[in-house]
Amino acid sequence: MYVPGPAGLRVLLVHPGGPYWRGKDLAAWTVPKGLVGPGEDLLAAAQREFREETNLPIRPPFLPLTAVRMRSGKRVHCWAFEGGDDLSGFASNTYEVEWPPHSGRFGTFPEADRAQLFALDEARRRILPAQAPLLDELEQKLR
Repeated sequence: MYVPGPAGLRVLLVHPGGPYWRGKDLAAWTVPKGLVGPGEDLLAAAQREFREETNLPIRPPFLPLTAVRMRSGKRVHCWAFEGGDDLSGFASNTYEVEWPPHSGRFGTFPEADRAQLFALDEARRRILPAQAPLLDELEQKLR
């Protein structure tokens, strides 16, 4: 999601929830994303995952961006759309994980614990490095 304005373009990033990401900030934020179900359309999956991770409204038109490959080898397909400034409805679904590892104890954590709009320069500092090309392409396409 992006928000144009007199102060410049801002983009929505989310901070991953859970104990692994606690205390990490720079180069840790991400675009809302998730897994594609069997036979699911990529854009439909992106919309579903955006709703699950943010609970924020989605509105077309959708601007396709070139997929990027994460260090894990997974590919992230992304679409941008113009959104608003109001993030008060932000809420994320949760997941369960064993923490600490091999402890036999499980905790429930939000997939994303924060959402924020960042100016492009700040977003480039905060986003996972493998996703930074998405910001560059978005800026270029909106010129």
